[in-house]
Amino acid sequence: MSQQFNLSTVFATVAATVPDQEVLVWRDRRLTYRDLERRVDGLAHFLVEQGLGCHVERSGLAGHESGQDHVGLYLRNGNEYLEGMLASYRARTAAVNVNYRYVEEELAYLLTDAAATALVYHAEFAPRVAAIRDRLPHLRVLVQVADDSGHDLLPGAVDYESVLGTPEPAAGMPEPSPDDLFVLYTGGTTGMPKGVLWRQDDIYVTSMGGTPFGTTEPHASYDSIAEAARTAGGGMTLLMALPFMHGAAQWSTFHTLTSGGRIVLPHHVDHLDAADVLTTAIREGAVSIPVVGDAVVRPLIDEIERGDYDLSGIAAINNGSAPLTPAVRDRFLELAPHMVVMDAAGSSETGLQMSSMSLKGMEADAATFAPVPATTVVDDLLTRVLQPGEGGGWLAQRGRVPLGYLGDAAKTARTFPIIDGERFSIPGDRADLLEDGRIRLLGRDGVTINSGGEKIFVEEVERALAHHPAVRDVVVVGRPSERWGSEPVAVVQLEEGATATDEDLLTECARHVARYKVPRAVIRVGVVERSPSGKADYRWAKQRAVAPEGAPA
Repeated sequence: MSQQFNLSTVFATVAATVPDQEVLVWRDRRLTYRDLERRVDGLAHFLVEQGLGCHVERSGLAGHESGQDHVGLYLRNGNEYLEGMLASYRARTAAVNVNYRYVEEELAYLLTDAAATALVYHAEFAPRVAAIRDRLPHLRVLVQVADDSGHDLLPGAVDYESVLGTPEPAAGMPEPSPDDLFVLYTGGTTGMPKGVLWRQDDIYVTSMGGTPFGTTEPHASYDSIAEAARTAGGGMTLLMALPFMHGAAQWSTFHTLTSGGRIVLPHHVDHLDAADVLTTAIREGAVSIPVVGDAVVRPLIDEIERGDYDLSGIAAINNGSAPLTPAVRDRFLELAPHMVVMDAAGSSETGLQMSSMSLKGMEADAATFAPVPATTVVDDLLTRVLQPGEGGGWLAQRGRVPLGYLGDAAKTARTFPIIDGERFSIPGDRADLLEDGRIRLLGRDGVTINSGGEKIFVEEVERALAHHPAVRDVVVVGRPSERWGSEPVAVVQLEEGATATDEDLLTECARHVARYKVPRAVIRVGVVERSPSGKADYRWAKQRAVAPEGAPA
């Protein structure tokens, strides 16, 4: 049987192999692998000293159950986020990504749902933590990261830097297991956030560097990982502008760490500053910038057009988790014709599933991807796997898939069904399996509009509207209709200073999709709301779509 991996030992292996290479650069901080490994050790020692760890092994649990303590990471980007993830894995606790945009009610929901026993948080969020801590009976360890907010330590909390020197507990440290959890909370843009539970070995091999880029075979051993890091010549430098709390950012980061690479953060981590991103990437020699759809790429395009940037050292942008519309992609390639635009598709419940690559003059078909071997399409009734050319069904992943949703046995059974004796992950995306084996992604069924018996996939309509040069951002949702049951509505943000009539926008849309898919109305807003990672907030858009005429945007 081949080697199985846990994320703590993966990092420790690379750190022992290339200890003097830089791993993270942010502002005036330049941490080597040795530096980060030492800090991770100290925080892990502290967590174990608090009695946190694994209390029930995986073999004694159902797929929706966790036997580990959960450590919430309520942090903006910084070295502390990576340290918190790695230390939690080393202590055999499970790190939980916490959305720093959440208001008190949302934060209380997530930390209760996760049964978080510890929370590592930036001081700026201390007032919010203080307001809800009495409603969190499981929460007993608070670690506060100092920042510029000036907030004092909460009562009972400890300062982050003060615990990094914690010595190894007298009883020793636990031995991390490949069965230990990687927990990823969904964004909750179509419903309440859910905690997806992965075995660390499975998520590492499918999505976090355990399978070297460009291959289909995972690393054979920790020695193989060490050799790859040793021969990578310093690895790749990645400019990370996405929040670490987002799965795509964590996956890209661990891909980079596996090869002894370097993560560079822009100076500003509380908002996307395109000039900061580009300047930092150029200064630090970043060769790749992960992005999430138009919401990140459009500001980069605007800044490139305004400024004077030497982009020759940046080889690629890597898009995932939100659509990059063809019009925006093509506009970017006009400005940076030497770059490759990699577009990946996947979800919290599947890991990376498929990808496409576009170069200037060789642009990929919209929403059409080459799947990895474990990705397929199954029929509507979830009874069989489709063959190339059979058409539409549910996008599915087989083989290494999550264990389940934390605390939700029923949804676990629905999303991870057994077909012909094999377990699949089918989180709800519709797709066509084409003759040549490629997959055309149609969109999430949960936001599909059923209008007069016809299914309308909102992402397709959003791409069509985005072709109009006046459209800055757009989200399409359904609203009740007496005639059709539901009808599509476009919530649109125009470019600053641009003008376009509703007829202009809908005429452009009709050039790209069938007439029945064209929105029945256009609602204009100052800014389209999106998550920090760039994903569409369909709940917000739905509220705008059904708001009374004249209601404020």
